[in-house]
Amino acid sequence: MPPRSRSAWTRTLGQLVLVLAAALFTGLVLGQVWLALALAALGVVAWHYWRLRRVLARLTSRQRQPIASGEGVWNELERQLRANQENMRARKRRLVAMLRAYRAVAAALPDAVIVVERNTQRVQWFNAAATGLLGLRYPGDIGQPLGERLRTLQISHWLAAGRNAEPLLDAPSPTSSDIRLNLRLIPYSEDLWLVVARDVTKMMRLEQVRRDFVANVSHELRTPLTVVHGYLDMLDPQEHPEWAPMLSEMQLQSQRMTQLVEDLLTLSRLEAQEGIDSETVAMGSMLSTLRREAEALSQGRHVVTVEDAAGVDLRGSTKELHSAFSNLVSNAVRYTPAGGTIAIRLARDDDGLVLSVRDSGFGIPAAHLPRLTERFYRVSTSRSRESGGTGLGLAIVKHVLNLHHARLEIASEVGRGSLFSCHFGAERIEARDPTTSGAMP
Repeated sequence: MPPRSRSAWTRTLGQLVLVLAAALFTGLVLGQVWLALALAALGVVAWHYWRLRRVLARLTSRQRQPIASGEGVWNELERQLRANQENMRARKRRLVAMLRAYRAVAAALPDAVIVVERNTQRVQWFNAAATGLLGLRYPGDIGQPLGERLRTLQISHWLAAGRNAEPLLDAPSPTSSDIRLNLRLIPYSEDLWLVVARDVTKMMRLEQVRRDFVANVSHELRTPLTVVHGYLDMLDPQEHPEWAPMLSEMQLQSQRMTQLVEDLLTLSRLEAQEGIDSETVAMGSMLSTLRREAEALSQGRHVVTVEDAAGVDLRGSTKELHSAFSNLVSNAVRYTPAGGTIAIRLARDDDGLVLSVRDSGFGIPAAHLPRLTERFYRVSTSRSRESGGTGLGLAIVKHVLNLHHARLEIASEVGRGSLFSCHFGAERIEARDPTTSGAMP
């Protein structure tokens, strides 16, 4: 107990002893000791109830009450209550100021921010940008289900997915079809979720301009490269032996430029596609083709193994899937030293089907793994140039798998090789027809 409180408590007890002593003396003088003590006790109780009433009035009053002067325990209690009330008011003012500042920041954001109740999907709050981007109106839309207010986006199932909801990319705005939005669902508490909508119209236009530029330039380069490559083929190194090294290097670089143009055109075509032609992909024949391609590219320098542990086919585009798988196999051969192994395996997993390509090559440092599917990204520039790669193979693989609603997983360790796995959902699996699937050699 603090010294001041202890002093107040001692003073109050002293006053009580003096009152009882005075009552005892008075009762002895008047010959009514018990009556005097009883009246004194009732007076003390009444006084304490009166002070208790003052304390309750102070706690419930919205106005500041003056503190009574004195050093008793009740006065000290009122001072402590007054101090606590002042601290609570100061804390409340700080919290209110912080809340206003946070709301002002959220209201000033260019992105639409909506607070949604988890269970009912009802709107609890939104900022000004939500009006321009999503068409929400205050206060009419407060308390309304967000899925009903944004019916054109059809996001009810997306909201129901909760923590598993993937971002919605390139969604049209309800206010204007020319505005494109990216939507993200952020669960930040057990009861409330955050919906963030960002205007990506300019970004999408710039991306379209980039794609058109790459496609147009690639088309323009194809014709002159074909002419140059044709004239190089017509030149006979035997007529001018001193030109042989130069002609060989020119043909090699011409072929590399041609391959780069073809990859750029393929990537542009994949980026422009919104879906794929669905057909039965005979995985038995696919694995046989991949084996032949790997052995032809390896020219006996590697041990190539193929395993079909699934015995099923895929639903998708044979051309696009062959392009993706062939890129993985050619990369494995290029970046594996002579004497290494290339293992191609088709197997089932808990989610569906996996085609994996494992090599015993150089391996890839962990810091480079997240960026491998970027265009022209190279772990080692000199090694990539020596192997003849264009830097677009994994980008093509990523886009092909995205069109099939599949994903690419990469695991690698320096000095111990790499594992590239293509994961397909169970809805892509089809039973294999032995009469049309082909047989592995």
